[in-house]
Amino acid sequence: MSPAGSSARLNVLIFHRVLREPDPLFPDEVDAARFDELLGWVNSWFNVLPLDEAARRLQDGSLPARAAALSFDDGYADNHDVALPLLQRHGLPCSFFVATGFLNGGRMWNDTLIEAVRRSTLPTLDLRGLQDAKGADLGQHALGETDTRRELLEQLIGRVKYLAPEPRVSCVDAIAARAEIRPPDDLMMTSDQVRALRGAGMQIGAHTVSHPILATLDANAAADEIGRSRDVLQQTLGERVGLFAYPNGKPGTDYLPEVHPAIVRELGFDAAVSTRWAAARRGEDVFQIPRFTPWDRGRFKFGLRLARNLLS
Repeated sequence: MSPAGSSARLNVLIFHRVLREPDPLFPDEVDAARFDELLGWVNSWFNVLPLDEAARRLQDGSLPARAAALSFDDGYADNHDVALPLLQRHGLPCSFFVATGFLNGGRMWNDTLIEAVRRSTLPTLDLRGLQDAKGADLGQHALGETDTRRELLEQLIGRVKYLAPEPRVSCVDAIAARAEIRPPDDLMMTSDQVRALRGAGMQIGAHTVSHPILATLDANAAADEIGRSRDVLQQTLGERVGLFAYPNGKPGTDYLPEVHPAIVRELGFDAAVSTRWAAARRGEDVFQIPRFTPWDRGRFKFGLRLARNLLS
């Protein structure tokens, strides 16, 4: 299904976090033991390439058989602390896409929301008067056991996600205040950790500054988010950064295929990745390379879903 040469297909796997231990609130989140197991499967099945090399070889038709690349989005500290040693153990390259506005003590909006719901000791979370992206009131919610909090988070994240960046931050900060908690400030990487990833042979790519939904911004604002994130990383690393990942990454919903790939190209990037599920083929837009990761726990089902992705 994935021969070498001009008929080759490229599977790019996407991850976000690798936790030291399983999280009861998010039982499907990848932890260290599971990531170690996944890397073993991938290493035995695929020829794993650095993403920039894979993109070039996809274009010129020189990919090896069973080509794959690995990637992480956002810039969580556990990418350096937990994922990197495991990648090194398996001898695998990986690309890390960093939202630069959260480096050195910053925090993504969704983590403010998650930690507010996780840590609050109140019996009820009163969000009346706060509004979602459609202008609907966020209401009042009982804070029960883990399952109840998980369901509430799923609901709130979906409702808050598509607010504009500044109102979104204001909204989740207000939720944390009403939950009477102080969110952690050590979830994301420091600049030194980004440099350490690069020093270990990993690739660093841009992922905007504030992780906005690009489809909600005008073209100039989108270009500014993309370009400034690259500039910060280039200054941090002292070298050119040529890879970009669209935040959230769904074509037509999170970015506009008719607008944003052209902006990325004009800014001088070499390639960009989305979160459309598929395997890339020669001739596809290298500024919209699809990515996919099956979350099946068994080796057979994990491999079967990867194989199906090659056919999509």
